[in-house]
Amino acid sequence: MIFGWIRLAVIGFVLLTVVYLLVSVYSRSVRREKLEKRFDAGGVEGTRDAYIDAGMTRYRGSLRRRLILLVYIIPVLTTVVTIYFVNY
Repeated sequence: MIFGWIRLAVIGFVLLTVVYLLVSVYSRSVRREKLEKRFDAGGVEGTRDAYIDAGMTRYRGSLRRRLILLVYIIPVLTTVVTIYFVNY
């Protein structure tokens, strides 16, 4: 019985990690594309690479990047709550 739970936890963690990586890469690419479009529209001083690097540095500390961690939290909480209400 316990081995089934351990196997479920390991497989779930691996799957959630894959989803987290995919969402993280997508979010970074969308942010980078927005920075590139904003620079290409004009009105920005400096070089393109420096502007994009500065924007990506700000993104690394942003709330959006941290919210992606909910990919781990929401499915686990949903599963635990469902198991609790079904069994009790």
